[in-house]
Amino acid sequence: MIVSLEEVKRHLRIETDEDDNSIRTMITAAESFIESATDSEIKEDDKRAKIICLFLITDMYENRGFVSEKGNSKIREIVKMMLLQL
Repeated sequence: MIVSLEEVKRHLRIETDEDDNSIRTMITAAESFIESATDSEIKEDDKRAKIICLFLITDMYENRGFVSEKGNSKIREIVKMMLLQL
């Protein structure tokens, strides 16, 4: 595991347990995305992977919809990249 639930909650400044299940899913998705994008298993102590993972989770958490908020219905770019890896 690249990041823990506690690390993510601190990073997002979340103090409740209400979204824990969703955040766990986001952690798994972000880690899987990084491993697919690099075609390798990520070491738990890789600081670059940790930052990228936190960035992806923050993006997923703050933009929980699949479409852009910019007035159009285009699928968000990160979602497109994840779909291409499936």
